[in-house]
Amino acid sequence: MSPTILGALTTAWSSVVVPALNLSPRGRAVVNAGFGISLVALSGRGASDLALTRWRSGLRWGLAAASVPVLGSVVIASVPALAGRVRPSDENLAEWVLFRIPVGTVVTEELIFRGVFDAVSPAMSPVFFGLWHVHPARAAGDSVVGTVAGTFAAGLLFSWLRRRSGSVLAPALLHWAVNASGAVLAVRARERDLLG
Repeated sequence: MSPTILGALTTAWSSVVVPALNLSPRGRAVVNAGFGISLVALSGRGASDLALTRWRSGLRWGLAAASVPVLGSVVIASVPALAGRVRPSDENLAEWVLFRIPVGTVVTEELIFRGVFDAVSPAMSPVFFGLWHVHPARAAGDSVVGTVAGTFAAGLLFSWLRRRSGSVLAPALLHWAVNASGAVLAVRARERDLLG
């Protein structure tokens, strides 16, 4: 599959198809994971192609990388001026961190972009990873340009980590740590607002 076709497919999925389905957050997580798994299956890539057989290296690199956003969130939570800038969320933290982020975000995006897209076009993978986030940015009321630029930069880092570790597990662990840390901070901000 060419990078242009793959990019058009992934962008249309996240910006047109999933929004049109009007699913709950849990439903979006399930259909996104199904889409990611289907793309891997259609690409013919297996566990060795995804370097899941190199799980020790992926685990080592992933845990080291994941410590950075976790420590960063501890710093933010402990500095009132920084904690006060976090947007509160009323999401169910357990479902968000243990299901929707790992299944609907991490598994989906790492399979698609680091599993399939990096093999097709490492240069285009971060670009389309950024474009994948256009609709979510609009839905959240965030800057689309800022979100696309930020996720493009994250895509560069995730792809580098995948190459360096030799395993898709490493960027998956970092990706989960970034999103889960943000979720914990957002729910903590809601609790702080309720108390005070």
